[in-house]
Amino acid sequence: MRSERLVALLFQLQRRRAATVPELARELGVSTRTAHRNVAALRAAGVPIWSEPGRGGGVRLVDGWRSHLDGLTSREAVALLAFSAPRELSAVGLGGAVAAAHAKVAATLPHELRERAGALAQRFHLDAPGWFRAEEDTPELAVLGRAVWEQRPVRLAHGPVGEGAERVLEPLGLVLKAGVWYLVASSRGEVRTYRAARVREVELLPGRFERPPGFELAAWWAASSARFARSLGRVAVTARLSARGLRALPPVLGEAVAAEALAGAGEPDAAGWWTVRFALEEPAVAAGQLLALGADVVVVEPAQVREELAALARRVLEAHT
Repeated sequence: MRSERLVALLFQLQRRRAATVPELARELGVSTRTAHRNVAALRAAGVPIWSEPGRGGGVRLVDGWRSHLDGLTSREAVALLAFSAPRELSAVGLGGAVAAAHAKVAATLPHELRERAGALAQRFHLDAPGWFRAEEDTPELAVLGRAVWEQRPVRLAHGPVGEGAERVLEPLGLVLKAGVWYLVASSRGEVRTYRAARVREVELLPGRFERPPGFELAAWWAASSARFARSLGRVAVTARLSARGLRALPPVLGEAVAAEALAGAGEPDAAGWWTVRFALEEPAVAAGQLLALGADVVVVEPAQVREELAALARRVLEAHT
């Protein structure tokens, strides 16, 4: 996009201080004519550029002028300016830092680029929470965010009053998943996940802890999520699905389970039904999920899931007759 190319040109001139237009064109991957237009656009936007004609001449920034955007790529600069600090970052105490970075980029970029980034912000918006779910109350989130950032151990109460336990933990990170915050923390060398909304009290303890060598939050979360998903599938179910049931499978069982089931579905039988196999939770839970498919599913096995589903259907029928 043009705004990114203009910022890239600005960075090239700042790094090299002077270059010929053909050199800039090669580095940006554009024609010489386009590079000339881009230089003119930066100059019109207020960047102090001057051209020196003749042999050995070229384009250069006025001595002493810098954009103060060292270390950012063009895409990063435009993206940072386009998106304001989301509410979720404010909740963990980082909203001010992101807002400050946003203000610095906005104050440094030329007016034309600020306008283009503003147009980008009108076309893309990030909204993390899922539909039809009330936002969780997480009063201790800011304290947890501080503990993560400062590598401070904490003593916290987690779980229902009278049932939850008090723990001393080393907070390693916070993860936002579908609008729900999770604390990833270590205790005696074991890394576990805690739902932030269930944290009742947090006390910052003195001192700092050392993070486990080589620990990467994103990689750990991905592996932990995969283990959790596999642990849920304890019952192997074989079922027959109509065409409508096949289409409804992803929203009912989730994308991952449905994808695996559909991959092995094969061809429909003479009646137009597919035989699929998937792993679900215990029989009662599996029956509750499959009930959403109504008459478009027939459980072949195991018998316990068939019985649970039939019992559920009878109770529904009795409640409506």
